[in-house]
Amino acid sequence: MGYLLFACLLSLISFIAAVNREQTAGEPTKFPVGVVLDMDTWVGNISWSCISMAMEDFYAANRNYTAKLDLFKRNSQEDVVSAASAALDLLINRRVQAIIGPQTSIQAKFVAELGNKTHTPIISFSATSPSLSSVRTPYFIRTALSDSSQAQAIAALVHSFGWSQLIPIFEDTEYGTGMIPYLVDAFQATDARVPHRSMIPLSANEDQILKELFYLMTLQTRVFVVHASYSLVARLLVQANEIGMMREGYAWIVTYGLTDHFGVMDDSTLKAMHGVLTINPYVPQYLDFNAKWKDRFQRENPAAVAEKIEPSVYAMWAYDTVWALALAAEASNTMAVAASHKRKLEAVNGNHTTDLEDLHQSQGGGKLLDSILGLNFDGVTGRFQLVNGQLQAKSFEIINIVGDKKKKVGYWTSEHGISGKLETGANLEGIVWPGGGGTAPNGLDWQSNNKTLRIGVPVKKGFMEFVNREWNPQTKRNGSGFCIEVFDTVMATLPYRIPYEYIPFEDGKGHMKGSYNELVYQVYRQNFDAVVGDVTITPNRSLYVDFSVAYTELGMAMVVPIKDDRGKSAWIFLKPLTADLWLVSGAFFVFTGFVVWVLEHRINEGFRGPPSSSTWHHLLLLLLHTRLRSQFRIVGVVPSLHSHSSI
Repeated sequence: MGYLLFACLLSLISFIAAVNREQTAGEPTKFPVGVVLDMDTWVGNISWSCISMAMEDFYAANRNYTAKLDLFKRNSQEDVVSAASAALDLLINRRVQAIIGPQTSIQAKFVAELGNKTHTPIISFSATSPSLSSVRTPYFIRTALSDSSQAQAIAALVHSFGWSQLIPIFEDTEYGTGMIPYLVDAFQATDARVPHRSMIPLSANEDQILKELFYLMTLQTRVFVVHASYSLVARLLVQANEIGMMREGYAWIVTYGLTDHFGVMDDSTLKAMHGVLTINPYVPQYLDFNAKWKDRFQRENPAAVAEKIEPSVYAMWAYDTVWALALAAEASNTMAVAASHKRKLEAVNGNHTTDLEDLHQSQGGGKLLDSILGLNFDGVTGRFQLVNGQLQAKSFEIINIVGDKKKKVGYWTSEHGISGKLETGANLEGIVWPGGGGTAPNGLDWQSNNKTLRIGVPVKKGFMEFVNREWNPQTKRNGSGFCIEVFDTVMATLPYRIPYEYIPFEDGKGHMKGSYNELVYQVYRQNFDAVVGDVTITPNRSLYVDFSVAYTELGMAMVVPIKDDRGKSAWIFLKPLTADLWLVSGAFFVFTGFVVWVLEHRINEGFRGPPSSSTWHHLLLLLLHTRLRSQFRIVGVVPSLHSHSSI
């Protein structure tokens, strides 16, 4: 009886084990993936919300997949060391096959090196610095746009308003400095000048920010392009508003990322940003996605203001990143590798370490990398297709901050440039500038330091038509003449007013203080800002100053009166026939007749009679006709030679 009971118990245990094996066989293999985010920040918070929603949506739509992402979240706490430590923990103790993140460019720089060493793909949707690339670190993938992609859009925006100068303001980090070379190159391609670059430490206090802003106020440039983290941008614009740099006449452009924090801006920050322009990657509107995300975020964060929250571009890139990684995990046939990693994970599960010596190369990292790079699908941010390990920009939105709202005023596309419509070219819609004005500022303020341009003019006694130092009642300046009028016309056509005055280059006696070379050299010595006058362009002078294009024809000429005493008679054609020419013609006439007579009188009886015979008459007519034809040929040539010599 005991034996029978024992046998039944064994059968029951075997049956339960068989059922468990069948259930386990139908479950997908877990695919370990690390997620490193700054969970204390707004971007990190909403990005994790989109990542979680992407996991639910993907596997709800693909229930038959044999691999499922198993996410391990780590908080990098806005610190480079913490991000590196989190990545080491995930690579060594969790044996992850990919890492989503980290969030910032400076954090991603070190983590990308770890991924390169272990052949583990590092996929960041928010590290946008151009200094990070798959060329240096092949296992780094950017499922976002590089900051360099917005350089052309900003340069085109500056060019559309006719601004000739601007000043970039950027933070002293990998994120801030990485974009500046691309931005300056794009400005120079549109003939815009960058007279100054303002670099501010990310940890700068209010006094440091104010010191830099006060210096910028002393410059003439009134157009500023800000590329910095949101925390620094907010403090910078608030300080600028307090000291009067957000009034009429100023223009501020902020690179993308500012609008991602719009839902968490306080009133003082919104007030300071009134009139600011910013750009944002164009993302098609998926109303179902936005509504679903808002409902989810509102449930998870009941204290948030519902009407202001919306998924940022970074968060939407995070959503597409999860879909891309899930597709690649299924396509790369790395389930066996994942199972092997699971066994290794169980082996080290009780021995947590972050020693670099414990790093091992991933067996399936190369296949996973190739699968991700080869993906091509429609995501919530548009077409997901990586080129050189990153997304490519095709269009940007131009946003105007007006009060507590974002106003879309236009677009930039690679086909149409700056336009008010996405598909066709059109003017930008009404922009509200700092100070509330509706007219774009000219970008320069020459009165900022009360500087008046000093224009040197030569002093001489002759050729007053070119330069005259006397008082001109029309222009109310000490100077007149052709050169002065040309310069006044050029200055009047500028879109902004530049005060200037003419200063004669003279000594105490009213004479020229030196030669023209010395006058030109005064510009090089900064005694004059420019020189206006009849100054010849020479190679030696060009070594010290720049010349405008010559506005008078080069060379020398003399104008003299001429009297036309040529006759108007019908016999004018005989005038070139001089006495010598008549004598030569007569001699040839006689010589030709004599030759004809010698040749004909022996065989032609007509040449043997008296001169009154008809044959002699024919001979004379023939000779006369021949000579007249030759004379007319001479008359046709000589007047033309004579006429040419008179020009």
